[in-house]
Amino acid sequence: MYCRTYMENQLSFILKLLIISALISISIKYVAPMWPIPATVTNALILVLSPTIILAIALFWRFQTQKQS
Repeated sequence: MYCRTYMENQLSFILKLLIISALISISIKYVAPMWPIPATVTNALILVLSPTIILAIALFWRFQTQKQS
């Protein structure tokens, strides 16, 4: 029973991830070109580094909350 529930949870997680990824891809392809963002080095750095910085903040926050409890 546990194995089946675990597999269903994994499958639902993978499906959610696939759907979210597809929505992000579609929005990048069709919605993003509508925004007049100039192609500068600063904007490129922001786009490249922001996911890493956001993930680092989220992991640090999670570490701090686990450390307190």
